[in-house]
Amino acid sequence: MKKLSLVILTVVTFLSCNKQEPAQFSQEALSDNFVTLTEQEVTLQSILNKHKGKTIVIDIWASWCSDCIKNMPKVKNLQAQFPDVEYVFLSLDRGVEAWKKGIKKYNVQGDHYYLPNAKDCAFADFVNISWIPRYMVINKASEIVVFNVIEADDEKLIEAIKK
Repeated sequence: MKKLSLVILTVVTFLSCNKQEPAQFSQEALSDNFVTLTEQEVTLQSILNKHKGKTIVIDIWASWCSDCIKNMPKVKNLQAQFPDVEYVFLSLDRGVEAWKKGIKKYNVQGDHYYLPNAKDCAFADFVNISWIPRYMVINKASEIVVFNVIEADDEKLIEAIKK
């Protein structure tokens, strides 16, 4: 009986740790508000619609984040290697001015949005931001194919871009 209980416990533990990553954003995340460089509010849905039919790399970052800055050369290498991919940068900076200064200081090229509520919003809840930088890949069919990698040269990210 103890052996059977141990087997059941092991299987349950394995299955609970083997959660499948989502292929679509939740409606709440899609409705969340971001701020453009011109300080207009837009939803995540409108950001994704702008790039519909293309592969999108989402980079969740902040100008105060040393790991984010260390990864910028890797992001620039990705951009050089895959120029047809859309690069969307979602900032968790502590303010609009810091965000804009960070873009300029680090010469970040792409489509930029600021998340005014940072980690306290539907988007952050959906993606469960525990570390930045955080990279995601959305394929041409608008499916999330990479949900959570923290290195811009991660093989999983690169393979998803190539498809």
